[in-house]
Amino acid sequence: MEPVSKLKIKKVKNGKKFDFEDTLIREIKTDIHINGKKVVSMMATPVDLEALGVGYLISEGIVNSIDDIEKIELKNEGLIIDVTAKADTKKIEKLNEEAIIVSGCGKSVTSNINIEPEKIEAEKITSTKTITPEEISKQMNEFYKSCPLYEKTGCVHTARIYFNENTYFDAEDIAQHSTVDKAVGKAIMAGLNPAEGIMMVSGRLSSEMIVKAVMHKIPILISRTATTCLGAKIADTFGLTLIGFARGDKMNIYTHDWRIEEVKN
Repeated sequence: MEPVSKLKIKKVKNGKKFDFEDTLIREIKTDIHINGKKVVSMMATPVDLEALGVGYLISEGIVNSIDDIEKIELKNEGLIIDVTAKADTKKIEKLNEEAIIVSGCGKSVTSNINIEPEKIEAEKITSTKTITPEEISKQMNEFYKSCPLYEKTGCVHTARIYFNENTYFDAEDIAQHSTVDKAVGKAIMAGLNPAEGIMMVSGRLSSEMIVKAVMHKIPILISRTATTCLGAKIADTFGLTLIGFARGDKMNIYTHDWRIEEVKN
């Protein structure tokens, strides 16, 4: 299934209407099945759906690692992401009982969001990885040049997990949280450890975005926009360096600023 479709519309310029063929992003309801049973439904853009399944299941703790996944395949043109894997049934039950519809665009659920960060089941990030402000500015600029679906439609969020200038994974989706799952899923499927990367996202740093980074032990999360109070609290609790308003040579470092190297004169 193509991620975009065409629609004939009327466009207005200088007060005059004219015919125009627009490109719109496609969204579908996809179900993630594990061992024959549906775990969750979510609205998503039909691209990189296998990576979405891998990233989501690992971020929720339902699957421990890529080694526990025996098979993953798309059925019904991506309407079902069918996974055969060694799964934590207690995590699936928790998802069903305590799931919260997250604040990101697109309807998805997680069991990892709690008002009290102390209740989140994750380990503190101990990575000593650092980066300079200059490198952040450079990579954020490059990141925003690599968004083909956004360029076509103006209607998706984007994410990148960055390891070095030659190794990074991009993802686009109508749902911001799904871009993280897709990008991380791509990295995992390529045999890389997300904890060794840096995550860049296009949208706001809400609590579910921070939790996804924490669950994968990603040490640095960067956006061009702001964080929420809860997001900053979670990042501080779990040792995540959180950066917002990264535009040009300026940025706000909300938590654990020691990972950002200061310029020496």
